[in-house]
Amino acid sequence: MSDTSPPTPDPEPFRVPDEDLDDLASTLAKTMAEVRQHGVILDRLGSEPDPVPAASPPTDEAPEAEVADGKKTDGPASVFIPALGGEAYAVELAALSDWVNYLFLPVYGREISTNRPWCAQWHEHPEAVARLHALWLAWQQLTDAEAGLSGPSTWHRDHLDQALVHLRTPDGPFAACTTSPTRPNHRVLTTPAPKQAGEVQ
Repeated sequence: MSDTSPPTPDPEPFRVPDEDLDDLASTLAKTMAEVRQHGVILDRLGSEPDPVPAASPPTDEAPEAEVADGKKTDGPASVFIPALGGEAYAVELAALSDWVNYLFLPVYGREISTNRPWCAQWHEHPEAVARLHALWLAWQQLTDAEAGLSGPSTWHRDHLDQALVHLRTPDGPFAACTTSPTRPNHRVLTTPAPKQAGEVQ
């Protein structure tokens, strides 16, 4: 017996109103930035740390790094970028750069002025790298679903606002960098030299 049911009509094409296209494009751009960021984080987590050079046996003054369950590990004792070196630093800086370029600056960059300086070569300013990395670490923790609904607000209040005050102040890490886009200038300020052993004050 043959099927005599009428053919199913083709569905009508779905049309998005023109006024909604900008919202969809913005949402898509944000989603793509998040996907890129997640890829960077996965790459970072999958990369092997540099082998730790042989050192003297651990003493009470220099304990080995421990993980949460109490087992000893030969990984870095800190994830904070100033404590990293070599390839580990380069990988972390690349991940931080993606976050700064695709999320931080588009959302929180604001206009550059003499009262609110910024340097396009921020990655060459050690203080800026350290502050931005600390901000990014807090962002990863407080925007995670497990942080709860108030996590992003806490990140803004406790981390972002304070970081911007120190980063963008006229006497901050970018104080010697020109703010004019037509005459870019980049200069890392010198820091006090460390005292040598046996030096008298």
